[in-house]
Amino acid sequence: MEGEYIFSSEIETYCQQHSEPETPLLSEIARYTWTTQAYPHMISSYIQGRLLSFISRILKPNCILEIGSFTGYSTLCLAEGLQPAGSLVTIEKNRELEEKLNEFFSKSSNSKQIKLLIGDALRIIPDLQVTPDLIFIDADKEQYPQYLEICLPIMKKGSLLIADNVLWGEKVIHHDSKSNKETHGIIRFNEMMTQKTELSVVMLPIRDGLTLAIRK
Repeated sequence: MEGEYIFSSEIETYCQQHSEPETPLLSEIARYTWTTQAYPHMISSYIQGRLLSFISRILKPNCILEIGSFTGYSTLCLAEGLQPAGSLVTIEKNRELEEKLNEFFSKSSNSKQIKLLIGDALRIIPDLQVTPDLIFIDADKEQYPQYLEICLPIMKKGSLLIADNVLWGEKVIHHDSKSNKETHGIIRFNEMMTQKTELSVVMLPIRDGLTLAIRK
């Protein structure tokens, strides 16, 4: 997550004060992330986490696929809407986070429904044999186009795909030939999303941008 805010921090705080509270476990994950991680802004924000939870609770998915676990905050937000017999597969490439992720997940009421896989999502997903109702992408930005191409075939009609950081700190509109691979990856992904006739797409200016897409 690039971590730029479209609205002021005061507005963000006001929204938090008028939204349901996060769980104690989510608060613990947020504290851990902001005090130990080199890039803590990669964590989903409070409001974004509540939105992910609401979407999941409305959708009531049987299967969720998350690409990019980081410290597990978004994972547990998404898990709040799982069906009792549902499952969530989350993929994280940074092996150094594995132990802490398992620790946090073990404390969750959804612990038995969450499966953590460590490695390259582009190699893991083809072997998963899952048909997700909900997909959340928040991983390597330069690979967003590849994530889209690998996720489309496993989406069924009505499946929802959510992608984070689609505004990338406004670099999507303030860029040039010298822009980095991450910026070009996000720009290409955004272009591809609007070109995919099998998707209905909306981009929202929430924190660093969220795109929601439904498979027709």
